[in-house]
Amino acid sequence: MTHQFEAFIDDLKSTHGRNLASVTLYGSAAAGDFIPAKSDYNLLIALHRIAPEDLRNAHACVREWHRMGHPVPVYFTVSELQNAADVFPIEFHQMEVARKVLYGTDVLASLKISDAFLRHQVEYELRSKLIQLRRQYIPASASVDGLKNLMGDSLASFSALFRAVLLLHGVNPPATKHEIVALTIQRLGLDGTVFEKIFNIRENNFTGKFEDAEANRLFGEYMEQIERVIDSVDRVGKV
Repeated sequence: MTHQFEAFIDDLKSTHGRNLASVTLYGSAAAGDFIPAKSDYNLLIALHRIAPEDLRNAHACVREWHRMGHPVPVYFTVSELQNAADVFPIEFHQMEVARKVLYGTDVLASLKISDAFLRHQVEYELRSKLIQLRRQYIPASASVDGLKNLMGDSLASFSALFRAVLLLHGVNPPATKHEIVALTIQRLGLDGTVFEKIFNIRENNFTGKFEDAEANRLFGEYMEQIERVIDSVDRVGKV
């Protein structure tokens, strides 16, 4: 990826010039648990100012980056990063512990993250993803491969939220997905075998035959564990 990063950053420098403050890699690739063909390269681009013209000029280089299969980067101004830390505590907590500056200054180094709205955001995100998981199960249940892909992909999203769940419970979370999920299982008393099976499926380490009935049973157990996590968040701060 080094060549792709360098080429993209060169394009960004040509596009934005001195307005480009930094380019930061965050998420699984920065945390050290990147899985080829499964994980994404998430980039945060910080500009000193953002006008429609700046975004319009970025179209060509971002289009090429996206054409290679990468997500469209997130754009912030340097000042917005300071002001938005209380609105997106989950995302910024993740960036706080797992990031790599590819260009410019570390604009997140002095970030002051407020957790005033953390519980609300965590519960909202968890419930939203559970609803989405139920909807996606309907078409995915037509095949074992569909269920395997759904469980593996969704666990990556849930593990990012589990990190915030640990923060709510006063636990300092680790960086990688495996460690986060393991600590959540320990803290909340969850069934670890469910997540272990799904990690093996996600990482192509699952051995043996995986029949339709077993896949559907695992999905049901998976949903039960997610619901238990949501219940634990709902109880935070309540007497």
